Amino acid sequence: MRFGTIDSLKERKKNGTFREIFTDWKWIFSYTKRFKGSIILYTILGLLSSTLGLVSSIAGKFLVDVVIGHKVDQLWLAAVVIAGSALLTLAVGNISGHIKQKLDVDMTHAIRSDVFDSIMEADWESLNSFSNGDVLHRFHGDISTISSNAVDWLPSMIITAYSFIATFVVIWHYSPVMSLIALSSAPVLMLMSRYLVEKQKNHRKEMAQMTSSMYAFETEALYNLDTVKSFGIKGMFKAQLKDLQAQYRHITMAWHMFQIKTNVFMTIVSLLVEYAAYGYALFLLWGGQITYGTMTLFLQQRSNLSGNFHSLVGTVPGFINGSVAAHRLQELLKLPREKHGETDIPEEYFQGKLTVKMNLVDFAYNNGEKVIERSDFIAEPGKITALVGPSGEGKTTVLRLLLGIVQPEEGNCVFESENGNTLNLSADSRVLISYVPQGNSLMSGTIAQNMRLARKEATEEEIIAALKMACAWEFVEKLEKGIYSEIQEKGKGLSEGQAQRIAIARALLRDAPVMLMDEATSALDVETERNVLKNILQKSPEKTFIITTHRPTVLSMCDKVYRVVDRKITELGQEEVETIVRNF
Repeated sequence: MRFGTIDSLKERKKNGTFREIFTDWKWIFSYTKRFKGSIILYTILGLLSSTLGLVSSIAGKFLVDVVIGHKVDQLWLAAVVIAGSALLTLAVGNISGHIKQKLDVDMTHAIRSDVFDSIMEADWESLNSFSNGDVLHRFHGDISTISSNAVDWLPSMIITAYSFIATFVVIWHYSPVMSLIALSSAPVLMLMSRYLVEKQKNHRKEMAQMTSSMYAFETEALYNLDTVKSFGIKGMFKAQLKDLQAQYRHITMAWHMFQIKTNVFMTIVSLLVEYAAYGYALFLLWGGQITYGTMTLFLQQRSNLSGNFHSLVGTVPGFINGSVAAHRLQELLKLPREKHGETDIPEEYFQGKLTVKMNLVDFAYNNGEKVIERSDFIAEPGKITALVGPSGEGKTTVLRLLLGIVQPEEGNCVFESENGNTLNLSADSRVLISYVPQGNSLMSGTIAQNMRLARKEATEEEIIAALKMACAWEFVEKLEKGIYSEIQEKGKGLSEGQAQRIAIARALLRDAPVMLMDEATSALDVETERNVLKNILQKSPEKTFIITTHRPTVLSMCDKVYRVVDRKITELGQEEVETIVRNF
C-alpha cells in the first residue's frame, strides 16, 4: 500500500514541488544536526541488531543441520551463537529504544520551544489569521510527526536498506532463484501505486481538516463554557460534537474498510509468493540440493526480505508526511515578527510623567477596512484620559496602537518625556505600560503567582499594598491562604468583580509610568469603581491613565474624554461630557 508514494515523489518532481520537500527536510535536518551524535549511535545499534538477526538465522540453519546430522560435537557452538545473538539483540534493542525515546523527547521539546517563541513574537494580525484549533493542531500533531520522522526516518532507511541488501545477499548465496521469488510480489504492488497514493493523500487531507475542526470546536466550547451554560445550550453543543464525531467516524471507518479490502488483496498476493517459495524449497530439498536447515533459512529470510522491502518503500510516506508537517509549522515560524524599537530605553522614560501622543494616525486591519483615520490623541501625566464610543468603533484598537501590538499606516504614536524627547511605540516600549485587558485575564495558580506575572521579584508587602489600592485586599485577606490561595484558569472561583480588582492590582504592581485600562472596571459597582480610581490617583499622582469605558459615571472623574466614532478620535468638550453623564 505504501509503494504508491514513490509515484507521488515523481509527480512532485515533475510539477516543481519536489524542491519544497527538499527545503522542508533541510529544515528538519537542522534539528537533526543538534543530536547527530545520538542519531549516529542509534543507527549503528540498528545496523548491529540487523546483523545479529542474520547471524542468529544462519546459526539456526546450522543448528537444524547439526541436529538432523547428529553432529553432537558441533551442537554446542550453534547453540552458543544463537543464545549469544539473542542476548545481544535484547541488550541492543533496549539501549536503542532508550536512545530513541530520549531523542523523541528532546527533539519535540526543541521544535516546540522554537515554535512557541515564534508564536509569542508573531505579529498580532498575522497570528490571528489562524484559528486557535489550527494552531493547537500544528503545535501538537505536526510537531509530533516531525520529531518522530526527524529521529527515525534516515536511520530507519539506512537500517532497512542494509537489512534488505544483507538478507538478499544471504538468500542469493544459497539460491538466486529463491531470492527472486521472494521479491515477486513487488511488481504487483507497484502497479497499484498510483491508485493507492491518491487514496492515501485524500484520506490525510480529510483527517487533517477534520482534526482541526474538532480542535477548534473543543477549544471554543471550553473557552465559552459559562456562556454555553447561561444560555442553556449544552444540548446544542453536544449535538454539534456528535455531528463532528459522526463525520470523524465516517472518514475513519471508510478508510479502514478500504484498508481491509487492500490488505485482503495484499495477503493473497503474499500467500501466493509464500507458497511458491515453500514449493520451490521443497523441490530443492527433494532433489537433495539443500539441507533442512537451508530450507528453514530460506522460508524465514524470504519473509524478512519481503518485510524489509515493504519497510524500505514505507519510509517514503514518512518522508512526505514529515515534509507536510514541516511546511505547516514553518508557516507559523515564518509569520512576520511584531515591530521592535529601541531595546535600551533611556532611563528618563521610566521616571514617570510621560505624555502619550497619537499624531494624524491612520490605521486599517489586514482586511483593508479603515478603523482610525487622520486622528490625534493626547494623554498627559497625572490625569485620567477616557475613550468612549459605541462597541466596535475602535477603542480597543487605540489601545493596541499604544501597546505597539499594531502599527499605524500613517502618522505616529509616541511617548514624550519631560525633557521633550520622544520614543516611538513598539513591542519594546511596553515596559513603560501597565495594562488591564478587557475580560478575565487571570491564570491558574495562586493569587501571588498571578500578581508576580507583573513583577516577579515583588515582596508580599508590595503585593498586599497593590491589592489594597485596587480594593481587592478586603476579600483576599479573608481567604484561608490569603495571597497564596489557589485560583483556577480564567479566575474561576472568583466573581468577575473580584477578578477585575486583582487584575488592576497586578497592573499597579508593575508600577509603569503609563496605565491602560480596557473596560477594566465594568464588573465593579459604582462606589467601588470610584474608590479604586481615587486610590490610584492619590498614590500614583504622576502616572498617565488611559481608560476605555461604556460607563458615563466614570467620566466625571476624567480630565479628558475622547470619543471614537466613524473612524475619528475627537476630544469632547466639558458640556458634552456633562450631557452624557446627565443622560445616563
